[in-house]
Amino acid sequence: MNMDTFPFVGLAKVYTVDFQIPDSAATATAYLCGVKTNLNTVGVSAAARNGVCRSQKGNEVTSILKWAKDAGKSVGIVTTTRVQHATPAASYAHSASRTWYSDADLPNSAVTGGCMDIASQLLRNTDIDVIIGGGRKYMTPKGFPDPEYPADLKAQGQRKDNRNLINEWLSMKEGKVARYVWNKTDFDAVDPEKTDYLMALFEPGDLRFDVERDPSMDPSISETTEKAIQILKKNPKGFFLLVEGGRIDQGHHDSRASMALHEAVALDDAVARGLELTNEEETLTVVTADHSHAFTFNGYPFRGNSILGTFLFACALQSPIFAMDLLPYSTLMYGNGPGHKIIDNKRPDIRNVDTTDKDYVQQSAVPLDSETHGGEDVALFARGPMAHLFQGVFEQNYIAHAMAFAACVGTNQEHCAATAQPDKIPFTSTDPGSSAPNTPLAAMTTVMLSVWMSVLLH
Repeated sequence: MNMDTFPFVGLAKVYTVDFQIPDSAATATAYLCGVKTNLNTVGVSAAARNGVCRSQKGNEVTSILKWAKDAGKSVGIVTTTRVQHATPAASYAHSASRTWYSDADLPNSAVTGGCMDIASQLLRNTDIDVIIGGGRKYMTPKGFPDPEYPADLKAQGQRKDNRNLINEWLSMKEGKVARYVWNKTDFDAVDPEKTDYLMALFEPGDLRFDVERDPSMDPSISETTEKAIQILKKNPKGFFLLVEGGRIDQGHHDSRASMALHEAVALDDAVARGLELTNEEETLTVVTADHSHAFTFNGYPFRGNSILGTFLFACALQSPIFAMDLLPYSTLMYGNGPGHKIIDNKRPDIRNVDTTDKDYVQQSAVPLDSETHGGEDVALFARGPMAHLFQGVFEQNYIAHAMAFAACVGTNQEHCAATAQPDKIPFTSTDPGSSAPNTPLAAMTTVMLSVWMSVLLH
Protein backbone atom coordinates (compact mmCIF):
# COMPACT_ATOMS: atom_id res chain seq x y z
CA MET A 1 0.00 0.00 0.00
CA ASN A 2 1.06 3.60 -0.51
CA MET A 3 1.06 4.23 3.22
CA ASP A 4 3.57 1.39 3.63
CA THR A 5 6.14 3.51 1.77
CA PHE A 6 6.11 6.25 4.40
CA PRO A 7 9.55 6.51 6.02
CA PHE A 8 8.42 7.09 9.61
CA VAL A 9 6.18 4.76 11.61
CA GLY A 10 4.87 4.94 15.17
CA LEU A 11 2.30 3.28 17.42
CA ALA A 12 -0.49 5.18 19.16
CA LYS A 13 -2.13 4.01 22.40
CA VAL A 14 -5.88 4.36 21.93
CA TYR A 15 -7.57 3.71 25.29
CA THR A 16 -9.90 6.38 26.65
CA VAL A 17 -9.98 7.86 30.14
CA ASP A 18 -12.86 5.60 31.18
CA PHE A 19 -12.62 2.54 28.88
CA GLN A 20 -9.87 0.12 27.88
CA ILE A 21 -11.22 -0.07 24.33
CA PRO A 22 -12.30 3.20 22.65
CA ASP A 23 -14.86 4.51 20.21
CA SER A 24 -14.22 6.91 17.33
CA ALA A 25 -15.51 9.97 19.19
CA ALA A 26 -12.97 9.73 22.00
CA THR A 27 -10.10 8.71 19.72
CA ALA A 28 -10.76 11.47 17.19
CA THR A 29 -10.87 13.97 20.04
CA ALA A 30 -7.48 12.64 21.14
CA TYR A 31 -5.63 12.92 17.83
CA LEU A 32 -7.37 16.10 16.67
CA CYS A 33 -7.75 18.05 19.93
CA GLY A 34 -4.79 16.70 21.86
CA VAL A 35 -6.63 15.43 24.96
CA LYS A 36 -7.80 12.02 26.13
CA THR A 37 -11.50 11.98 26.90
CA ASN A 38 -14.43 9.68 27.70
CA LEU A 39 -16.25 7.24 25.45
CA ASN A 40 -18.88 8.71 23.09
CA THR A 41 -17.92 12.35 23.69
CA VAL A 42 -16.48 14.71 21.05
CA GLY A 43 -14.51 17.92 21.41
CA VAL A 44 -14.64 17.94 25.20
CA SER A 45 -12.23 16.96 27.95
CA ALA A 46 -12.70 14.00 30.30
CA ALA A 47 -14.46 16.33 32.75
CA ALA A 48 -17.51 15.98 30.50
CA ARG A 49 -19.65 12.88 30.99
CA ASN A 50 -21.30 10.85 28.26
CA GLY A 51 -24.79 12.16 27.56
CA VAL A 52 -24.78 14.77 30.34
CA CYS A 53 -25.26 18.18 28.75
CA ARG A 54 -24.42 20.27 31.80
CA SER A 55 -21.05 18.54 32.15
CA GLN A 56 -19.74 19.83 28.82
CA LYS A 57 -20.03 23.50 29.76
CA GLY A 58 -16.56 24.93 30.24
CA ASN A 59 -14.91 21.67 29.23
CA GLU A 60 -14.85 22.26 25.47
CA VAL A 61 -11.54 21.71 23.65
CA THR A 62 -10.62 22.92 20.17
CA SER A 63 -8.97 20.93 17.38
CA ILE A 64 -6.04 21.37 15.07
CA LEU A 65 -8.54 22.21 12.33
CA LYS A 66 -9.50 25.33 14.28
CA TRP A 67 -5.88 26.07 15.17
CA ALA A 68 -5.03 25.97 11.48
CA LYS A 69 -7.98 28.20 10.57
CA ASP A 70 -7.03 30.71 13.25
CA ALA A 71 -3.54 30.79 11.72
CA GLY A 72 -5.02 31.83 8.37
CA LYS A 73 -4.94 28.45 6.67
CA SER A 74 -7.81 26.96 4.70
CA VAL A 75 -9.38 23.86 6.23
CA GLY A 76 -11.52 20.97 5.09
CA ILE A 77 -13.03 17.62 6.01
CA VAL A 78 -13.67 14.69 3.68
CA THR A 79 -15.39 11.53 4.87
CA THR A 80 -17.22 8.52 3.46
CA THR A 81 -19.70 8.67 6.36
CA ARG A 82 -21.96 11.52 7.47
CA VAL A 83 -20.14 14.79 8.17
CA GLN A 84 -21.72 14.82 11.63
CA HIS A 85 -20.23 11.41 12.47
CA ALA A 86 -17.75 10.97 15.32
CA THR A 87 -14.44 11.48 13.50
CA PRO A 88 -15.27 14.63 11.50
CA ALA A 89 -17.38 15.98 14.39
CA ALA A 90 -14.35 16.01 16.69
CA SER A 91 -12.71 18.54 14.38
CA TYR A 92 -15.38 21.21 14.88
CA ALA A 93 -17.98 20.22 17.50
CA HIS A 94 -18.25 20.02 21.29
CA SER A 95 -20.81 17.50 22.46
CA ALA A 96 -21.36 15.30 25.48
CA SER A 97 -22.83 12.75 23.07
CA ARG A 98 -21.62 11.81 19.60
CA THR A 99 -25.22 10.81 18.70
CA TRP A 100 -26.69 14.31 18.89
CA TYR A 101 -26.55 14.69 15.11
CA SER A 102 -29.54 17.05 14.81
CA ASP A 103 -31.76 18.82 17.31
CA ALA A 104 -34.21 15.90 17.01
CA ASP A 105 -31.58 13.73 18.72
CA LEU A 106 -31.23 15.99 21.75
CA PRO A 107 -32.87 14.71 24.96
CA ASN A 108 -34.99 17.16 26.93
CA SER A 109 -32.18 17.68 29.43
CA ALA A 110 -29.85 18.76 26.62
CA VAL A 111 -32.44 21.15 25.18
CA THR A 112 -33.11 22.80 28.54
CA GLY A 113 -29.39 22.80 29.28
CA GLY A 114 -28.65 24.80 26.15
CA CYS A 115 -26.58 22.15 24.34
CA MET A 116 -26.39 22.41 20.56
CA ASP A 117 -26.64 19.57 18.07
CA ILE A 118 -23.59 18.65 16.00
CA ALA A 119 -25.06 19.69 12.62
CA SER A 120 -25.69 23.22 13.92
CA GLN A 121 -22.13 23.41 15.19
CA LEU A 122 -20.85 22.56 11.72
CA LEU A 123 -21.94 26.06 10.70
CA ARG A 124 -21.32 27.93 13.93
CA ASN A 125 -17.97 26.96 15.42
CA THR A 126 -15.38 27.14 12.65
CA ASP A 127 -15.46 28.55 9.13
CA ILE A 128 -14.73 25.32 7.22
CA ASP A 129 -13.88 25.84 3.56
CA VAL A 130 -14.59 22.32 2.26
CA ILE A 131 -17.16 19.90 3.72
CA ILE A 132 -17.63 16.59 1.88
CA GLY A 133 -19.49 13.50 3.08
CA GLY A 134 -23.06 12.43 3.85
CA GLY A 135 -25.65 13.56 6.37
CA ARG A 136 -28.19 15.63 4.43
CA LYS A 137 -31.15 14.67 6.62
CA TYR A 138 -29.60 16.25 9.71
CA MET A 139 -29.39 19.58 7.88
CA THR A 140 -33.00 20.00 6.75
CA PRO A 141 -36.45 20.45 8.39
CA LYS A 142 -38.46 17.45 9.55
CA GLY A 143 -40.28 15.87 6.60
CA PHE A 144 -38.18 17.75 4.01
CA PRO A 145 -37.95 15.36 1.00
CA ASP A 146 -34.49 14.14 0.09
CA PRO A 147 -33.57 15.11 -3.50
CA GLU A 148 -32.32 11.61 -4.29
CA TYR A 149 -34.81 9.50 -2.29
CA PRO A 150 -37.96 11.67 -2.14
CA ALA A 151 -40.24 8.74 -1.28
CA ASP A 152 -38.02 7.29 1.45
CA LEU A 153 -39.28 8.43 4.84
CA LYS A 154 -35.97 7.47 6.50
CA ALA A 155 -34.14 9.88 4.17
CA GLN A 156 -36.34 12.88 4.94
CA GLY A 157 -35.15 15.85 6.96
CA GLN A 158 -34.91 15.37 10.72
CA ARG A 159 -34.72 18.86 12.20
CA LYS A 160 -37.47 19.87 14.62
CA ASP A 161 -36.44 23.55 14.60
CA ASN A 162 -37.47 23.88 10.93
CA ARG A 163 -34.04 25.19 9.97
CA ASN A 164 -32.46 24.42 6.61
CA LEU A 165 -28.79 24.49 7.50
CA ILE A 166 -27.71 24.05 3.88
CA ASN A 167 -29.45 27.27 2.86
CA GLU A 168 -28.11 28.99 5.96
CA TRP A 169 -24.58 27.92 5.06
CA LEU A 170 -24.96 29.31 1.56
CA SER A 171 -26.30 32.65 2.85
CA MET A 172 -23.36 32.91 5.27
CA LYS A 173 -20.95 32.92 2.30
CA GLU A 174 -22.32 36.05 0.68
CA GLY A 175 -19.62 37.68 -1.39
CA LYS A 176 -17.81 34.37 -1.84
CA VAL A 177 -18.27 31.65 -4.43
CA ALA A 178 -19.94 28.87 -2.41
CA ARG A 179 -21.28 25.69 -3.97
CA TYR A 180 -23.59 23.05 -2.55
CA VAL A 181 -23.92 19.77 -4.47
CA TRP A 182 -25.51 16.40 -3.69
CA ASN A 183 -24.68 14.28 -6.74
CA LYS A 184 -21.62 13.26 -8.71
CA THR A 185 -22.59 15.16 -11.88
CA ASP A 186 -22.76 18.50 -10.09
CA PHE A 187 -19.68 17.63 -8.05
CA ASP A 188 -17.63 16.92 -11.16
CA ALA A 189 -18.76 20.28 -12.59
CA VAL A 190 -17.34 22.25 -9.63
CA ASP A 191 -14.37 24.32 -10.81
CA PRO A 192 -11.85 24.47 -7.95
CA GLU A 193 -10.25 27.60 -9.37
CA LYS A 194 -13.55 29.44 -9.18
CA THR A 195 -14.81 27.99 -5.89
CA ASP A 196 -14.09 29.43 -2.45
CA TYR A 197 -16.35 27.14 -0.40
CA LEU A 198 -17.78 23.71 -1.14
CA MET A 199 -20.34 21.61 0.71
CA ALA A 200 -21.04 18.22 -0.89
CA LEU A 201 -23.47 15.87 0.87
CA PHE A 202 -23.93 12.69 -1.14
CA GLU A 203 -26.19 10.63 1.13
CA PRO A 204 -29.04 11.41 3.54
CA GLY A 205 -27.25 9.52 6.31
CA ASP A 206 -25.21 6.35 5.87
CA LEU A 207 -27.36 4.70 3.24
CA ARG A 208 -24.82 2.55 1.46
CA PHE A 209 -25.26 -0.34 3.86
CA ASP A 210 -29.04 0.02 4.12
CA VAL A 211 -30.06 -0.02 0.44
CA GLU A 212 -28.62 -1.24 -2.83
CA ARG A 213 -26.70 1.74 -4.13
CA ASP A 214 -24.62 2.00 -7.28
CA PRO A 215 -21.09 3.06 -6.19
CA SER A 216 -20.79 5.14 -9.36
CA MET A 217 -23.48 7.47 -8.01
CA ASP A 218 -20.89 9.02 -5.69
CA PRO A 219 -17.36 10.21 -6.38
CA SER A 220 -14.64 8.05 -4.87
CA ILE A 221 -12.75 9.16 -1.78
CA SER A 222 -9.78 9.74 -4.06
CA GLU A 223 -11.85 12.11 -6.21
CA THR A 224 -13.26 14.00 -3.23
CA THR A 225 -9.78 14.31 -1.72
CA GLU A 226 -8.47 15.69 -5.01
CA LYS A 227 -11.22 18.30 -5.28
CA ALA A 228 -10.71 19.36 -1.67
CA ILE A 229 -6.97 19.82 -2.11
CA GLN A 230 -7.43 21.76 -5.34
CA ILE A 231 -9.70 24.23 -3.55
CA LEU A 232 -7.70 24.48 -0.32
CA LYS A 233 -4.21 24.74 -1.82
CA LYS A 234 -5.01 28.12 -3.36
CA ASN A 235 -4.39 29.67 0.04
CA PRO A 236 -0.74 30.84 0.14
CA LYS A 237 -0.70 30.25 3.91
CA GLY A 238 -1.43 26.56 3.41
CA PHE A 239 -4.20 24.24 4.53
CA PHE A 240 -5.28 21.43 6.82
CA LEU A 241 -7.35 18.57 5.46
CA LEU A 242 -8.92 15.69 7.38
CA VAL A 243 -9.75 12.67 5.19
CA GLU A 244 -11.62 9.74 6.76
CA GLY A 245 -12.23 6.32 5.22
CA GLY A 246 -15.11 5.72 7.61
CA ARG A 247 -16.62 2.80 5.69
CA ILE A 248 -13.71 0.61 6.78
CA ASP A 249 -15.07 0.77 10.30
CA GLN A 250 -18.62 0.04 9.15
CA GLY A 251 -17.47 -2.99 7.17
CA HIS A 252 -15.83 -4.41 10.28
CA HIS A 253 -18.88 -3.77 12.46
CA ASP A 254 -20.88 -5.84 9.97
CA SER A 255 -18.07 -8.46 10.02
CA ARG A 256 -17.71 -8.05 6.26
CA ALA A 257 -13.95 -8.26 5.87
CA SER A 258 -14.11 -7.93 2.09
CA MET A 259 -15.94 -4.62 2.39
CA ALA A 260 -13.46 -3.34 4.95
CA LEU A 261 -10.55 -4.41 2.76
CA HIS A 262 -11.84 -2.67 -0.34
CA GLU A 263 -12.64 0.49 1.60
CA ALA A 264 -9.09 0.46 3.01
CA VAL A 265 -7.68 0.21 -0.52
CA ALA A 266 -9.89 3.13 -1.58
CA LEU A 267 -8.52 5.20 1.30
CA ASP A 268 -4.99 4.26 0.29
CA ASP A 269 -5.75 5.49 -3.24
CA ALA A 270 -6.74 8.82 -1.70
CA VAL A 271 -3.42 8.90 0.15
CA ALA A 272 -1.62 8.39 -3.17
CA ARG A 273 -3.61 11.17 -4.85
CA GLY A 274 -2.89 13.52 -1.98
CA LEU A 275 0.82 12.91 -2.34
CA GLU A 276 0.64 13.58 -6.07
CA LEU A 277 -1.10 16.91 -5.55
CA THR A 278 1.23 18.24 -2.85
CA ASN A 279 4.92 18.96 -2.44
CA GLU A 280 6.51 16.58 0.06
CA GLU A 281 9.06 19.20 1.07
CA GLU A 282 6.30 21.42 2.43
CA THR A 283 3.51 18.99 3.27
CA LEU A 284 3.26 16.81 6.35
CA THR A 285 1.09 13.79 5.55
CA VAL A 286 -0.02 11.51 8.38
CA VAL A 287 -2.03 8.29 8.03
CA THR A 288 -3.36 6.56 11.12
CA ALA A 289 -6.41 4.85 12.62
CA ASP A 290 -8.93 5.79 15.27
CA HIS A 291 -8.77 2.28 16.69
CA SER A 292 -8.61 -1.37 15.71
CA HIS A 293 -11.30 -4.08 15.69
CA ALA A 294 -11.86 -7.53 17.19
CA PHE A 295 -10.35 -8.88 14.00
CA THR A 296 -7.92 -11.76 13.63
CA PHE A 297 -5.59 -12.98 10.87
CA ASN A 298 -5.23 -16.61 11.89
CA GLY A 299 -4.30 -20.21 11.12
CA TYR A 300 -1.47 -21.25 8.81
CA PRO A 301 -2.60 -20.29 5.29
CA PHE A 302 -0.23 -20.89 2.37
CA ARG A 303 1.54 -17.96 0.77
CA GLY A 304 -0.54 -16.99 -2.24
CA ASN A 305 -3.79 -18.09 -0.64
CA SER A 306 -6.46 -15.38 -0.86
CA ILE A 307 -6.60 -13.26 2.26
CA LEU A 308 -10.38 -13.71 2.06
CA GLY A 309 -10.21 -17.45 1.48
CA THR A 310 -10.21 -20.65 3.49
CA PHE A 311 -7.54 -23.32 3.83
CA LEU A 312 -7.87 -25.37 0.66
CA PHE A 313 -4.83 -27.63 0.91
CA ALA A 314 -3.18 -29.77 3.54
CA CYS A 315 -0.12 -31.91 3.84
CA ALA A 316 1.64 -33.85 6.55
CA LEU A 317 4.03 -31.00 7.34
CA GLN A 318 1.39 -28.32 7.82
CA SER A 319 -1.58 -27.71 10.04
CA PRO A 320 -4.75 -29.40 8.83
CA ILE A 321 -7.47 -27.38 7.14
CA PHE A 322 -10.02 -28.53 9.70
CA ALA A 323 -10.59 -27.42 13.26
CA MET A 324 -11.39 -29.87 16.06
CA ASP A 325 -15.02 -29.88 14.94
CA LEU A 326 -13.80 -31.23 11.56
CA LEU A 327 -14.87 -28.06 9.75
CA PRO A 328 -12.71 -25.54 7.87
CA TYR A 329 -12.35 -21.90 8.89
CA SER A 330 -11.37 -18.73 7.08
CA THR A 331 -8.09 -16.85 7.37
CA LEU A 332 -9.93 -13.76 8.60
CA MET A 333 -12.32 -14.02 11.53
CA TYR A 334 -13.75 -11.88 14.32
CA GLY A 335 -13.69 -12.32 18.08
CA ASN A 336 -17.31 -11.21 18.21
CA GLY A 337 -20.04 -10.05 15.87
CA PRO A 338 -22.98 -11.14 13.72
CA GLY A 339 -21.02 -14.05 12.21
CA HIS A 340 -21.60 -16.33 15.21
CA LYS A 341 -23.90 -19.12 14.05
CA ILE A 342 -24.52 -22.62 15.41
CA ILE A 343 -26.49 -25.08 13.27
CA ASP A 344 -27.20 -28.56 14.69
CA ASN A 345 -24.65 -27.84 17.41
CA LYS A 346 -21.97 -27.08 14.82
CA ARG A 347 -20.46 -24.11 13.03
CA PRO A 348 -21.64 -23.70 9.42
CA ASP A 349 -19.66 -25.68 6.83
CA ILE A 350 -18.15 -23.05 4.52
CA ARG A 351 -16.52 -25.36 1.98
CA ASN A 352 -19.11 -24.41 -0.63
CA VAL A 353 -19.40 -20.77 0.41
CA ASP A 354 -17.72 -17.93 -1.50
CA THR A 355 -15.87 -16.27 1.37
CA THR A 356 -14.42 -13.66 -1.02
CA ASP A 357 -17.86 -12.18 -1.73
CA LYS A 358 -18.23 -8.57 -0.56
CA ASP A 359 -21.30 -9.49 1.48
CA TYR A 360 -19.85 -12.57 3.16
CA VAL A 361 -20.01 -12.28 6.95
CA GLN A 362 -16.96 -13.78 8.66
CA GLN A 363 -17.50 -16.23 11.50
CA SER A 364 -17.07 -14.97 15.04
CA ALA A 365 -16.63 -16.52 18.48
CA VAL A 366 -19.19 -14.43 20.40
CA PRO A 367 -22.66 -13.46 19.10
CA LEU A 368 -23.28 -9.71 18.79
CA ASP A 369 -25.43 -7.67 16.42
CA SER A 370 -22.44 -5.46 15.69
CA GLU A 371 -18.78 -6.39 16.06
CA THR A 372 -16.80 -4.27 18.54
CA HIS A 373 -13.59 -2.30 18.38
CA GLY A 374 -10.26 -3.64 19.59
CA GLY A 375 -7.79 -2.13 22.01
CA GLU A 376 -4.45 -2.65 20.25
CA ASP A 377 -2.05 0.21 19.58
CA VAL A 378 -2.64 1.46 16.02
CA ALA A 379 -0.02 2.23 13.42
CA LEU A 380 0.77 5.78 12.31
CA PHE A 381 2.65 6.51 9.07
CA ALA A 382 4.19 9.92 8.40
CA ARG A 383 6.15 11.63 5.67
CA GLY A 384 7.20 15.17 4.93
CA PRO A 385 8.58 17.94 7.16
CA MET A 386 8.83 17.01 10.85
CA ALA A 387 7.66 13.46 10.10
CA HIS A 388 10.42 12.22 12.40
CA LEU A 389 8.30 13.37 15.35
CA PHE A 390 6.07 10.34 14.81
CA GLN A 391 8.29 7.46 15.91
CA GLY A 392 8.11 4.95 18.73
CA VAL A 393 5.11 4.38 20.98
CA PHE A 394 3.10 7.37 22.16
CA GLU A 395 -0.27 8.38 23.55
CA GLN A 396 -2.81 9.09 20.83
CA ASN A 397 -3.36 12.67 21.99
CA TYR A 398 0.32 13.40 21.27
CA ILE A 399 -0.50 13.38 17.55
CA ALA A 400 -2.35 16.71 17.51
CA HIS A 401 0.45 18.47 19.37
CA ALA A 402 3.14 17.08 17.06
CA MET A 403 1.22 18.22 13.97
CA ALA A 404 0.68 21.65 15.51
CA PHE A 405 4.38 21.90 16.36
CA ALA A 406 5.31 21.07 12.77
CA ALA A 407 2.90 23.62 11.32
CA CYS A 408 3.39 26.40 13.88
CA VAL A 409 -0.29 26.55 14.78
CA GLY A 410 -2.00 26.44 18.16
CA THR A 411 -0.70 27.86 21.43
CA ASN A 412 2.85 26.49 21.44
CA GLN A 413 4.72 28.54 18.87
CA GLU A 414 7.84 29.58 20.76
CA HIS A 415 10.03 27.48 18.45
CA CYS A 416 8.61 29.25 15.41
CA ALA A 417 10.69 32.35 16.19
CA ALA A 418 13.72 30.30 15.17
CA THR A 419 12.82 30.90 11.54
CA ALA A 420 14.32 34.36 11.91
CA GLN A 421 17.66 32.78 12.89
CA PRO A 422 18.69 30.26 10.21
CA ASP A 423 21.40 28.70 12.38
CA LYS A 424 18.75 27.73 14.96
CA ILE A 425 16.16 26.30 12.58
CA PRO A 426 15.35 22.63 13.27
CA PHE A 427 15.69 20.42 10.22
CA THR A 428 14.26 17.12 9.11
CA SER A 429 14.67 14.79 6.19
CA THR A 430 12.25 12.41 4.53
CA ASP A 431 15.08 9.87 4.46
CA PRO A 432 15.06 8.06 7.82
CA GLY A 433 18.73 7.27 7.46
CA SER A 434 19.82 10.78 6.62
CA SER A 435 21.38 13.28 8.99
CA ALA A 436 21.52 16.05 6.39
CA PRO A 437 19.29 19.10 6.82
CA ASN A 438 16.41 19.23 4.39
CA THR A 439 13.52 21.64 4.84
CA PRO A 440 13.53 24.71 7.12
CA LEU A 441 10.60 25.29 9.44
CA ALA A 442 9.53 28.36 7.47
CA ALA A 443 8.81 26.19 4.45
CA MET A 444 7.24 23.47 6.56
CA THR A 445 4.32 25.69 7.45
CA THR A 446 3.43 26.55 3.87
CA VAL A 447 1.08 23.62 3.33
CA MET A 448 -0.12 20.95 5.71
CA LEU A 449 -2.13 17.94 4.70
CA SER A 450 -3.24 15.30 7.15
CA VAL A 451 -4.86 12.18 5.79
CA TRP A 452 -6.57 9.87 8.29
CA MET A 453 -8.36 6.58 8.17
CA SER A 454 -10.90 5.56 10.75
CA VAL A 455 -9.76 1.94 10.95
CA LEU A 456 -6.84 0.06 9.48
CA LEU A 457 -7.12 -3.63 8.71
CA HIS A 458 -5.44 -5.25 11.72
